[in-house]
Amino acid sequence: MTKNLEVFSDLSERLDYNLPDIPLYVRKGSLHQFNNYAAVAHWHVDVEFIYVQKGSMEFSVNGSITRLHQGEGIFVNSQRLHFGYSLADHNDCVFLVVVIHPSILGEKTSFIQTYWTEKFSLTMADFLVLTEKVAWQQSILESIQDIYREMHTEHTQPNPLRLVSQALSLCASIGEHLQPNFEQPGVLTHVQDMTRFIHQNYDQKITLDEIASAGAVCRSRCCTLFNKYVGQTPNNYVTQYRLQKSCEMLKETRRSISEIALACGFQSSSYFSSIFRKQMGIVPQNYRKQVTSNDSS
Repeated sequence: MTKNLEVFSDLSERLDYNLPDIPLYVRKGSLHQFNNYAAVAHWHVDVEFIYVQKGSMEFSVNGSITRLHQGEGIFVNSQRLHFGYSLADHNDCVFLVVVIHPSILGEKTSFIQTYWTEKFSLTMADFLVLTEKVAWQQSILESIQDIYREMHTEHTQPNPLRLVSQALSLCASIGEHLQPNFEQPGVLTHVQDMTRFIHQNYDQKITLDEIASAGAVCRSRCCTLFNKYVGQTPNNYVTQYRLQKSCEMLKETRRSISEIALACGFQSSSYFSSIFRKQMGIVPQNYRKQVTSNDSS
């Protein structure tokens, strides 16, 4: 999941969708991919569906934490800060993720888009936990698995019409069960502004004052909001995001360790290697060899 994230200007995260011209991100992920078995908190305009295939994980949406077990899932509404993680035991979790961008509806204004905006706005529920015990939720969980199989069929190309139909069916089904969210979204906007600033400037030196200023809050309020909605301090979040980007570059490019260190905002290659080893349990060079070997096997 992390290797396909890229920053873009007006929102927080944009995904590298599987197929050209179809804004669907359909992948299998696992917590061991992430530093300390914890994804970096992020948000996007896309809506997201997750199905847990194996294991369990904690999942945070706007600071509200839910434990997801094997066979369960979760729907995350648009523009909500979210991330999955394992507790101190570092147990792994394998999951399917389906992410759907609103542009799948097309570019023209229509009644359908008006309905989408109504159902997947900040005025509606942040998330819904999905279990096999409720019939309509079980149907959604099965649909997540169906769309994954269609996208990753081994012997034939995926059917684009079926993929779009399945994606829209997922959204239609969940939309019927979303309730209004009576909490004010204003606070979350501050957090999104601060995380956006970090995502856009992680390659530069970033101070706590700058992060707080991006969210139009004081330093103390900045730290309080990060602790509540992101689960860590602003400075730790900066480090985690830089490490995420460095992992992407180590895997996807042939840039030197020194180049990657500077490109990710670390002071030097030695400092980068020290932080990387402390957090990841392996030096960058060996991490690159490991992921390259896994891809070729």
